[in-house]
Amino acid sequence: MVPTFSCEEKCIKHYSSNQQILLVGEGNFSFAVSLATAFGNASNMVATSLDSREMLGRKYPTTAADNVALLKDNGCTVLHDVDATTMSRHPSLMHRKFDRIVFNFPHAGFITREHDSYQISLHKEVVRGFMRNGGEMLTSKGEIHVTHKTSHPFSQWGIEELGREVGLVLTEEANFSIWDYPGYLNKKGSGSNCDDTFPVGQSSTFKFAKPSLPTVFVSF
Repeated sequence: MVPTFSCEEKCIKHYSSNQQILLVGEGNFSFAVSLATAFGNASNMVATSLDSREMLGRKYPTTAADNVALLKDNGCTVLHDVDATTMSRHPSLMHRKFDRIVFNFPHAGFITREHDSYQISLHKEVVRGFMRNGGEMLTSKGEIHVTHKTSHPFSQWGIEELGREVGLVLTEEANFSIWDYPGYLNKKGSGSNCDDTFPVGQSSTFKFAKPSLPTVFVSF
């Protein structure tokens, strides 16, 4: 059933229908659908994937096409082939500002084992590049959200430090529960089992913002 439009503000966890929201690195677009269903409309959302439309169909043959169609029917802008590490220069994004920019469970792909230092360095480059680009696309009070596992070896990514490196400030680390987002099916997204889900275990949503400018008082 297609959600219907409502003018009143509707919220789901950290997100509101009154916010301009950019979703980055969507797999089968089920997180975007969860938000759109809660809002009753998706005209305030841009949902993107690194995969092309054709690749999405191959990776997620039973869900992606229907999810994308539902989002478009409800006013969502859907973009494919969007690299999170260069997205601020994307023709459809470069002139836009967002209140919330969200990347759930960023991952560089399965190159070596997760605890390998080289694999971790690849993951960190993705997150660092995403946050650097996202910082250029925020409204004055906007936030960047990175949802990430906090157990070993994922804790070695140093999410807070990566934000600090690109000039962002961690404002909150909130516990993440997948049950807060009905219909969301997190996907591995890479390898032969790309359409499989994975246990999120202990995870947090790390919220970042631009540092506040100090107030300057001038006396005469």
